[in-house]
Amino acid sequence: MFLTARIPSLTRSRIRQLIEQGKAGVHSESAPDAASVKPSYKLKGGEDVWIEPEPPPPLRAVPEEIPLGILYEDDDVAAVNKPAGMVVHLGAGVRSGTLVNALLGRWGSLSQAGGELRPGIVHRLDRNTSGVLLVAKNDLAHQSLAGQFAGRSIEKRYLALVHGRVAAERGEIALAIGRDLVRRKRMTTRRRTGPGVRGALSRYRVIRRYRGGGLDFTLLEVEILTGRTHQVRVHLASLGHAVVGDTLYGAPGKLPKDLSEQKKDVSAAEEEATLPRNFLHAACIVFRHPRTGDPVRVEAPVPEELERFLLRLEEGE
Repeated sequence: MFLTARIPSLTRSRIRQLIEQGKAGVHSESAPDAASVKPSYKLKGGEDVWIEPEPPPPLRAVPEEIPLGILYEDDDVAAVNKPAGMVVHLGAGVRSGTLVNALLGRWGSLSQAGGELRPGIVHRLDRNTSGVLLVAKNDLAHQSLAGQFAGRSIEKRYLALVHGRVAAERGEIALAIGRDLVRRKRMTTRRRTGPGVRGALSRYRVIRRYRGGGLDFTLLEVEILTGRTHQVRVHLASLGHAVVGDTLYGAPGKLPKDLSEQKKDVSAAEEEATLPRNFLHAACIVFRHPRTGDPVRVEAPVPEELERFLLRLEEGE
């Protein structure tokens, strides 16, 4: 069947239904409208074949068997170690392979306070950020954790490697964040007022300074006291120190060969590519247990690819 070959996402039976419903057909002198065309109609050449586009199926989070690193778990809360490259929940262009799919595959049922597409999700991490992320197993836990996030009582600390030499040993960044009106994928600190602009506060301290491949780098611990989109990335970029690998906020697309990931069977250009993820890791979170009120501290180990990058910096000093 012509349409089956051209639209492999539709089954033969579905295309037959569309033809019978008058939602697909052929325009020609012998077949002026869809009603005169049967699913078995054979094209003779010169006809115009048409079909009404199918609306996309509604998004629905379904369980998938995806490995998860569990850092903490009890009857109310879990903390998972999200890998870089994994999207937290379904959305535009992302219909599977998310953290939510993995969570449902492991536990089956989670809190529903966040909606059907975000079961268990109380907060998020960017796609290319790794580290600890809290999951609410029931609505009681969800409401408690959401309240703690809103009240800024949850402690969140990140590990970030940035380009350049950060001069001060410690610092605070109190700049409002809003959507960049020109580059819509970015956030910016340049819009001080207006719709969607919200106050944001970050604190940082220097852990170590490196020099490798003729370049300066600074390893920072960053505590965020608010939870704005891309907060750590945009705040550090506002200081002129983009997170390594974060080309969206100004990090270079290439690094010296002795610092880049060395892989077999790749071209010289690929060997010069920068770290293939952002050097940003949610290293620690501290919250009060929703049921007992006791403080709970969860830490996520630094991923191997980030450890290897730091080792190359040490060797290059």
